[in-house]
Amino acid sequence: MSQFFQVHPENPQKRLIQQAVDIIRQGGVVIYPTDCGYALGCHLGDKKAVDRIKRIRQLDDKHNFTLVCDDLSSIGTYAKVDNQMFRLLKAHTPGAYTFILPATTEVPRRLLHPKRRTIGIRVPNNNIVAELLSCLGEPIMSTSLIMPGDELPMTDPYEMRDLLQHQVDLIIDGGYCGMEPTSVINMTGDMPEVTREGAGNTEHFK
Repeated sequence: MSQFFQVHPENPQKRLIQQAVDIIRQGGVVIYPTDCGYALGCHLGDKKAVDRIKRIRQLDDKHNFTLVCDDLSSIGTYAKVDNQMFRLLKAHTPGAYTFILPATTEVPRRLLHPKRRTIGIRVPNNNIVAELLSCLGEPIMSTSLIMPGDELPMTDPYEMRDLLQHQVDLIIDGGYCGMEPTSVINMTGDMPEVTREGAGNTEHFK
C-alpha cells in the first residue's frame, strides 16, 4: 500500500519532502508532479526500482529515460555539452523541455538508449520538484505517468492511488499540473532538432 502526501504546490512542506526523499533513497518508486503532468521516479542507481517502473509502464529496453535535475550545475556529470549547447540549455531552463544529449559514463547503462547512448535531461519549473531535488542532492530517474494504451498522462492523484497503490511506494498530490507533454529537443547532432512539439515553445530550436 503506497503512502499519499498532499504537498502544497507553492510552499512544499519540508517534513513531507524529507520523507519523500527518504523513500526514494530506500529504493522506492514515487509518483510526483512536474510542470507538464505527473511522472514516475526513482533513485537513478536502483535497478530494481527502474525495473518496477518498466513493468508499470510496460516499457522495453529502447525507452529513453530522463534525468530530472534541479539546475544545470550537475549536467556535465551526466551529459556531454559544449559551451554553445550549455548556453541554449540555460536560456530554456527551468521549463517544459526534455533535451536529448550524449550521455557520459556516469549514467547507468540500463537508462540509456541501447544504440545511441543518449539520455534525456529535464529541469522542470515546479516548486515541489525543486525541493525534492535540493533535498536529494542528485537527479531523479524519471518517465511520464502514461499508462499502457493511453496517449495522455494521468492527472488525478486519487485515480493514481486507486490504480497504482500496490505498485508504487508514494504518491505526491501536488494538485493539477497539466497534461501536455514536454517539447523534446534532440541536441546530439550539429543543430538542435525538435522531435516532439509540446508545452515548451520551440521557435528558438528551428
